[in-house]
Amino acid sequence: MSGVDPAFLEKQRASLLRKHRQVIYLNDKEMAAIDEYCARFNVGARAVLLREAVMEKVLSELDNAHPTLF
Repeated sequence: MSGVDPAFLEKQRASLLRKHRQVIYLNDKEMAAIDEYCARFNVGARAVLLREAVMEKVLSELDNAHPTLF
């Protein structure tokens, strides 16, 4: 037994549920670049690739834009 409360695990799992849908449109060159990247690096799940890329950019920008005193 791992010693972790099952209720905690269920709550954590529920908090990670993706329920907000976002749609993006790409032009032909952007889609070709995504296709080439996925083929070259053997990416099977494009949603994961796009989600991670967006979140990495968003979180780094938020990190760099911390409030200043002056």
